[in-house]
Amino acid sequence: MTTFTTVPLFGGALTADLPRDFADVSTIRQVPDNQEVYLHTTGLTSIIFDITERVIQPNDSSDEAALRFHYTDIVTSSADETRIWADFAPAALAKMPSIPAFTLFATQHPSATPSRSPQADFMGVLLVLVRLAAQKTDTVISINVPHVADEYAREDVDLEARKPGPLLGAAIQMRDRILETFEVKDWDLFVNEEEEA
Repeated sequence: MTTFTTVPLFGGALTADLPRDFADVSTIRQVPDNQEVYLHTTGLTSIIFDITERVIQPNDSSDEAALRFHYTDIVTSSADETRIWADFAPAALAKMPSIPAFTLFATQHPSATPSRSPQADFMGVLLVLVRLAAQKTDTVISINVPHVADEYAREDVDLEARKPGPLLGAAIQMRDRILETFEVKDWDLFVNEEEEA
């Protein structure tokens, strides 16, 4: 069973519960100021919190369009095959119920292009979009779950039959815990240009 702990993000301005066996990547390499990145200490799964400018598409200002924009921004290559399993599902933030949030679950499969480095059989991506309209901000939370040969049992995963396997099952548990515990503690984290002028 996964043990979670409350983690201060962005200097404590945000908090969320993360598994104890995830480490802050900024202790070993530089991470952009608008991101917090956590990596499984013995695996390949990562959790990224990314604070971005609120997306408003010119022809479609819907939350669904914003979610798809952020997902497209995350995926690694247009040559890869993407399969969306659960698209634009409204989600509830237990500690901030009035804030809109949405989820998406997709897999990305590498192209058949030969590579010198080992590739994942596929990458599972669980995305949470938290829309902070008054702050003109989107907070994008992505849980990235590479499935590399010899790191998982292929027979354990059958997404068509709703069988996620242990790695994706753990990621779903993480996403659900983040939805239960994510909270803004310091709204001053979000700079509004109009307030600065």
